[in-house]
Amino acid sequence: MNTARLLRIQPWLHHGRRLWLSLALVIYLLLACYQLGLPGLHYDEAREAGLNAMELLTGAPVSAFRNVTFSFFGLRLPLMVQDYIGALNVYLVMPVLWVSGIGVPNLRMVAVLTGLVTLIVVERTVTAWYAILNPNPTATDHIALSLPGLIAITLLVAAPGFVFWSRQGIFVTNLTQPLVFWCLWQGLDWLRTGRRWALIMSAFAGGCALYAKLIALWIVGPFVLLTGGWWLWRQWRPAQKPPTPVLSWSLLLAVVLVFSIPLTPLLFFNWQSGGIRRAVAGNVFTSYYGVDNWALAANLGVRSRQVVQTLQGSHLWYLGGLYSNPFAPWFALVAVSFGLWRWRTLLVGPLLLLLAAFVCSLFTISDLFITHYALLQPLLMAVIALALIAAIYPRHTQAAMPQRQLPLVLITFVLLWVSADLNATLRYHGALTRSGGLADHSDAGYHLAYYLRYHGLGAPLALDWGLDAPVRYLSEGAVTPIELFGYNSPTAPDPDFSQRLDLFLGNPNNVYLLHTPTATVFHGRREQFFNQVQQAGLQPHLENTFTQRDGTPLIELWRVLPP
Repeated sequence: MNTARLLRIQPWLHHGRRLWLSLALVIYLLLACYQLGLPGLHYDEAREAGLNAMELLTGAPVSAFRNVTFSFFGLRLPLMVQDYIGALNVYLVMPVLWVSGIGVPNLRMVAVLTGLVTLIVVERTVTAWYAILNPNPTATDHIALSLPGLIAITLLVAAPGFVFWSRQGIFVTNLTQPLVFWCLWQGLDWLRTGRRWALIMSAFAGGCALYAKLIALWIVGPFVLLTGGWWLWRQWRPAQKPPTPVLSWSLLLAVVLVFSIPLTPLLFFNWQSGGIRRAVAGNVFTSYYGVDNWALAANLGVRSRQVVQTLQGSHLWYLGGLYSNPFAPWFALVAVSFGLWRWRTLLVGPLLLLLAAFVCSLFTISDLFITHYALLQPLLMAVIALALIAAIYPRHTQAAMPQRQLPLVLITFVLLWVSADLNATLRYHGALTRSGGLADHSDAGYHLAYYLRYHGLGAPLALDWGLDAPVRYLSEGAVTPIELFGYNSPTAPDPDFSQRLDLFLGNPNNVYLLHTPTATVFHGRREQFFNQVQQAGLQPHLENTFTQRDGTPLIELWRVLPP
C-alpha cells in the first residue's frame, strides 16, 4: 500500500476504530446492566463499599475496619475496608448513593462503570504495547496499529467472567483493573516517548492500584522490574529506536514521592493497627484458609485449572448453572504459539509480565480464590490479542499471509470466540433469572433483611459469616446484627465463643441467625449453639427459614425459649 493511498484511508481507519470501540462498549453495558439487582448482595459488596458509604450519608456511626479512621470536619472517614483493601470504593459509590438512594443496582452501577473504564484503558495499553515496537511503522503497521487493543476489549466485552465480575465488581475489587492498566499504559508511553509526566502518572496509578488492593502488586511489581530492565538494556544499545528515555535523579525522586502519596492511608492504617503486618506475617507459610504456600506443585495445579476456567467462563456456579466457551483455551494456545513463532519480540514483554503475575498468584494469605483472576483476565486477553497480531501481521512482511486472507482469518477467529462467550453469558443470565443466585449470592438475603426490618428485629445475633453487612446495608441501618461467631478460625469457634453466647441465651426476645448445615461458612458455631441451649435447659425454636428460589433452605432465624 503506497503512502498516498494510506493518507486517503486514514480518516476511515480512525472512524472505523471509534465505531468498533463504541459498539464493543455498548455490548458490554447491555450485558452487564441487565437485571443488575441479581444475584443477591454479597457480603463483600456490602462490607467493602456500601455499608460505610451508607453510614456516612445517613450520619450513622461508622463501623470502620479495625476502628481506624481519619477525622475530617467531624466525620470519621474509614481508611481501609480490609487489611489489604483500601476504602476507594466507599468514596466512589457515595455520590451515586446520595443521588439515587440506598440500593443494590445503584451500588453495582459504579462497578459496571469501572469495568467500562477498564475496557478503554486496556485498549490504550495494548495499542501502546504494539506501538512501542513500531517506531517507524510501515503501511501494513499503520493498518494494524489499532487492531490489538480493539481485539483485546472485544474478547472481554462478552466474556462471562468479565461481565459478571464487573457487575459485582466490589466483590472482586475490580477497581484494581483500570488503575493497573493506567499504570502500564503510562509506563509504556514513557518508554516510547520519554515524556517525564507519563512516568510520574504511571507511578501515581501504581500507588493507587496498590491502595485499592495489595493484589495489584502481582502486576505492578513485575512491570517495574521489566521496565527497569528494558531501560538498562537500551543503555547498552543506544542506537536502537525509539531513543532511550532520560531517567534523572530528580525524576526518580518525583516518581517515588508520587507513588507514595496514594499509599499514605494504607501506611497510616498499618501504623495504627498493625493489621497489614499481622495479616502478612501470620499467613506467610499457611494462609488463613489453610493453603500451604510452599506446596508449589499443588498450588500450580489449582491455579492452572483456574486459568482455563477464567478463559472458559466455567466458574460462575453461583448464578444458577455452569456454562462455558469451550474453544477459548484452545484458541488462546494456538494464538500464543503462532504469535511466538512469527514475531516473538512483540510478545516477550507482555508474556513475561503475565507469567510473573501467575507465579505471584501461587502464594496467598487468604485462599486460592479464582476471583483473584479478575485482575489477570484483562492482561491475559491483552497477550492473546497481541499474539494474534504477531501471527497475522508479523514484523517481517515477507512472511505474512496473503493480504486478502488477513481480514478473513482475523474476523473468523474473533467472531467464533465472541459468539461462544456471548452464548455462555446469555445462558448465565437465563439461569440467574431462575435462581436469583445461590448460597452467599442468593437473593434470599433480601427477604431476610426486609423481614428483620419490618418485624422490628433490630439486633439479631449472627452466628455465621455473610449475614451482617448485607442486612445492615439493605435495611439502611435499621437492623444491626451482632456478629458473635468470631473470626479467629473458619474451621472452629474460638475458646471465648461460648462465653459470648451465654450472655444472650437468657433473653427470650433475642433472635439468632444461622446458615443451614450445608450453607455454613464458619464451622462449629451452629453445633456449639445447640449444645449450649440444651445444656442450659432451654428450647430452640425455628421461627423462619429463608430459601433460594429453588426452595433450598439457606438461612434460619431461631429463638431460644424456656422449656
